[in-house]
Amino acid sequence: MSGANRLTDRTAFIDPPNQGHLSSAVEMTTPNYPITPRSRTGPMFLGVDVGTASARAAIFNNNGRLLGFATSPIQIWKDGDCVEQSSTDIWHAICTAVRSACSVAQIKGEQVTSLGFAATCSLVAIDSDGEPVTVSSTHDSRRNVIVWMDHRAVKQSEKINLSKSPVLEYCGGSVSPEMQTPKLLWVKENLRESWSMTFRWMDLSDWLSYRATGDDTRSLCTTVCKWTYLGHAHMQQINEIDSRDMEALGWDDDFWEEIGLGDLVDSHHSKIGRSVAFPGHALGCGLTPNAAKELGLLAGTPVGTSLIDAHAGGVGVMESVPAEITEHESAEDDEEAICHRMVLVCGTSNCHMAISKTKLFIPGVWGPFWSAMVPEYWLTEGGQSASGALFDYILEGHVASQGLANRAAARSISVYELLNEILEKMLMNEILESMKQEIGSPFLAALTKDIHVLPDFHGNRSPIADPLSKGVIYGLTIDTSEKQLALLYLATIQGLAYGTRHIVEHCNEKGHKIDTLLACGGLTKNPLFIQEHADITGYPITLPRENEAVLLGAAILGAVASKKYSTVREAMKALNAPGRVVYPSHDPKVRKYHDTKYRIFRDLYEQQLSQRAMIKEALSDV
Repeated sequence: MSGANRLTDRTAFIDPPNQGHLSSAVEMTTPNYPITPRSRTGPMFLGVDVGTASARAAIFNNNGRLLGFATSPIQIWKDGDCVEQSSTDIWHAICTAVRSACSVAQIKGEQVTSLGFAATCSLVAIDSDGEPVTVSSTHDSRRNVIVWMDHRAVKQSEKINLSKSPVLEYCGGSVSPEMQTPKLLWVKENLRESWSMTFRWMDLSDWLSYRATGDDTRSLCTTVCKWTYLGHAHMQQINEIDSRDMEALGWDDDFWEEIGLGDLVDSHHSKIGRSVAFPGHALGCGLTPNAAKELGLLAGTPVGTSLIDAHAGGVGVMESVPAEITEHESAEDDEEAICHRMVLVCGTSNCHMAISKTKLFIPGVWGPFWSAMVPEYWLTEGGQSASGALFDYILEGHVASQGLANRAAARSISVYELLNEILEKMLMNEILESMKQEIGSPFLAALTKDIHVLPDFHGNRSPIADPLSKGVIYGLTIDTSEKQLALLYLATIQGLAYGTRHIVEHCNEKGHKIDTLLACGGLTKNPLFIQEHADITGYPITLPRENEAVLLGAAILGAVASKKYSTVREAMKALNAPGRVVYPSHDPKVRKYHDTKYRIFRDLYEQQLSQRAMIKEALSDV
């Protein structure tokens, strides 16, 4: 994922990443509610999340209340489809963020009860000494992380998908270039020296827990979701409460041989994971003395098996359901009620997480993944490869952006707050105009009647699973005003919301019964983004009490590892809490309008397929 929660209160909606340089700036945020001395008594759970542009840390108390938060930027290099980072830089940023979060919470490191990690599903290469191995064509030794959004391995993913291996059934029928197997194959085919030097290939969140504890046990979340590991190999073997380090029985050796990566099977899969564990399993002997010193914590502090950041968001918010919504669930078994919910984790990319007690195969949607988020449940994972990143692109490429940025800076607000204001003023103008001329519609969404966006600017992750899909903006003019940019911004929000509706409908058609949405991540701080998603999907959207749901999910992993809670679900019920609920419009005109635009949205992709076939035919004899 995802970079699911990279946005901060200061930036409100957008925080552009570093482009190959490192900033030393550290942001620290105190909660917007009073913290009493009593709030700082009892267990203190620390969560760490590494997003696309920053490392973030937060302290939570035993009521799930956020006591202190800090973020530190991390370095990123982008060159076309190649996006790379440094694990050394990431660890330094984590240490800075953890110390700062403790300072904001006004606690000492020895008061921290436990620690859990979450991170983007990026690929880390290290040698036998734990030192970085380059994964870059530049051969820069610092660049040993292939970032989740990297799309260099499109051809390798196409090759793997030709295998028709049974393991592909458990990732929506095909691997994505954002998964690890295509990236591994790319390195083997293009960087032979790096391939031979690498002693461990690790998902970033697994590397973080390994760096902290020295324990190379991998998470069922990362291995199942991104490495084609078959987690259900353990269904009859063990349960969450009795979990120990489990021998990795879920690798399909024939698959690795068939796709040309058979050497990773050697030595009982030592390079990709010899043992796995449920999320929240206590690793090793806790923090090593060296890691504890770097982080400013106590050696031996319990550390839980990690999660991918989006999945941590699911754990941090899935039980945050208010009473007015749970009333219709009361007659259901508790194990079934949670299966009616989908979590939207909204950040650099969007992830759509739903769970079930039975496995559901849904073409174009990742999964079913057993115990990859909530232990002993099957996970279905949809997503959109560009959301916050798409807003960056739309804004930065528009001629009006600089003037808008200057105006926003002068008022100490974000560009997106200013865009929301412009849209509200445009709405008022349209209402007045319609009153005069009896034309137009008296609701904000209709401002985009002439502009439509297909948001596949980084391919389509779900439910079409087409990495070659391209973004479409229909209805452009030569207007370069800020009002035109505001319209494009609104149409982009709507395009993402139509994509979410497509994913939800597709999942329900294939067996899910989703009727409740919960949202977390940086983009949820944008009220227009959430309202349009509610109106377009037709479902109420619940926001969590705590903004930092991904960090809360990470903290829950440590809380379980510390034995404060016996299971992840028990910890979720204790620490999750609902905030406000955003309801969809009841105006039938709004619903009719969005139904119509949704049909146009679906047509834009069908037209693209037709045009792609026409061009292929035209070039067939060239």
